[in-house]
Amino acid sequence: MTTFTTVPTTSVTLATATPAPSVHRRALITWLAVYPTITLALALLGPALASLPLLLRTLALTGIVVPTSAYLLIPLLMKADHHLTLRSHR
Repeated sequence: MTTFTTVPTTSVTLATATPAPSVHRRALITWLAVYPTITLALALLGPALASLPLLLRTLALTGIVVPTSAYLLIPLLMKADHHLTLRSHR
């Protein structure tokens, strides 16, 4: 015996949905997250990592910068951009 259940779905109306930022705006947001993070990481960790080979310094730096930017800073900046976009369209 087979039973079927229905799952309620929600729909988003196109009138309330906001378009995604352009590729240029996303690139700017990414740069705004990555550049200061790299600068800060180099300023704080540069002397401690100076004795390591280049590949290990790069690995350590990107191991900090990429997750910080991808999971913390870029989402925050995208949210701020969204709010600014909504505010400017009022």
